[in-house]
Amino acid sequence: MNDQFLGRFFRPKTVNREQKPPHELLNGEDPELGIDAEDGRSDAADAAAEVPSHDQTKQDMVAQRVALHRFLLDRINLGILDTMTAEELVEEVRPLVREYVRDHNFPLNAKELDSLILDTTNEMLGLGPLEPLLKDDTIADILVNNYKQVFIERFGQLEETDIQFKDEDHLMRIVTKIVSAVGRRVDESSPLVDARLADGSRVNVAIRPVAVDGPMLSIRKFSKQPFTLERLVAGGSMAKAMQILLTIAVKGKKSIIISGGTGSGKTTMLNALSSQISNKERLITIEDAAELQLQQKHVCRLETKPPTLDGQNEIRQRELLKNALRMRPDRIIVGETRGEEAFDMLQAMNTGHEGSMCTIHANSPRDAMSRLEQMIGMAGMPMSQMSIRQQIASAVDLIVQVERLHDGKRKMVSISEITGMENDVIQMHEIMAYKKTGVDENNNVRGYFHATGIRPKFLDDIAGTGLSVPDNIFDPSHQLK
Repeated sequence: MNDQFLGRFFRPKTVNREQKPPHELLNGEDPELGIDAEDGRSDAADAAAEVPSHDQTKQDMVAQRVALHRFLLDRINLGILDTMTAEELVEEVRPLVREYVRDHNFPLNAKELDSLILDTTNEMLGLGPLEPLLKDDTIADILVNNYKQVFIERFGQLEETDIQFKDEDHLMRIVTKIVSAVGRRVDESSPLVDARLADGSRVNVAIRPVAVDGPMLSIRKFSKQPFTLERLVAGGSMAKAMQILLTIAVKGKKSIIISGGTGSGKTTMLNALSSQISNKERLITIEDAAELQLQQKHVCRLETKPPTLDGQNEIRQRELLKNALRMRPDRIIVGETRGEEAFDMLQAMNTGHEGSMCTIHANSPRDAMSRLEQMIGMAGMPMSQMSIRQQIASAVDLIVQVERLHDGKRKMVSISEITGMENDVIQMHEIMAYKKTGVDENNNVRGYFHATGIRPKFLDDIAGTGLSVPDNIFDPSHQLK
């Protein structure tokens, strides 16, 4: 290496090439088949399907990429990356990758070596050490605690990786690149930000002064393959009978609220349900950070806007909902309802936009109703508790409850129907549910899906449209498959 090259690209310090092989990542079940995903996860997404035999090979490739990135981080001067073109970077990286391949005895031919060099260069111009993890479809979450510690969630379990950033400034460069790509900012005056990657993966960032140990980054990945109810059934996240019932409910334009805790798979479930909507309908989506993956042709996406430095020009979900009503929607889909926009969402459901859907954080269907009631109160409208409950009872048809079990799997644990008011109480009955029966020797949750024996009332409402379901799926005497 000549001195000019050394001074331009290398860090002038001794490099330890006797690196240990990267930490082995867990093998197990494919998270992309379960309810996230948000969640899907992404909300990545995961489930209880068996892992194909080639997944171990993919994990080994990711581990090698991680080791190569660590080698390059010890050798390169990151300050010049932003000043170089892709072609210049390829020429600079080429001798380094060749050296690494030679020292580790990788059996690569010239074409494979050129491909590895090009991929490595693209990763350096992208999100650096995180790129191999983003390309691994079995990973649901990437959690950067600080520049020296990165965890992943794979198959519902957390696992530490060997990935490290060069220093805190290197991590900040990656963070800034992510948030600036979607027109947002992160600095001391605005240390918390939600953003998204180009593929729709959800990103949350926290930096100093609120992040004590330096920048923190959380990425909820979403499956590249569109989610469907059939895929969730195949992964064991719901029963076939549940799929049949929810398909009819969506096609029959019943308004649905998806309830669950953080990481339980609400967004993944919302994506899967929306796949049953006709291509002839106009859909308006409203989100804080656009992450829904709707497959329809006629989809208009709206996203909130944070305030400027002087605290002005903020656009919240409530303003977007009001505007969406003027855009001739057939259905409105809200990624997550968490505040005063709940009032406008109910108004939309009650004024000709049946079949609208949203998600809400709650641990049970009854808790979801209580939270909805509280959020409507945040809108400051002069409404009594009775009138708020009447609005909810007339607007919402079904509540789908999803849950992340302690073994990491996501399940649809309840489908409940709201049937009206009795005195001042919202009447609700459960139609189908998941019953836990214990755990096996590997601490995996055991259980089964079952019907309660109650036939939903909304089936009578949509009978005139030609939609129907077999009555035997409501038989409580056998388990649902």
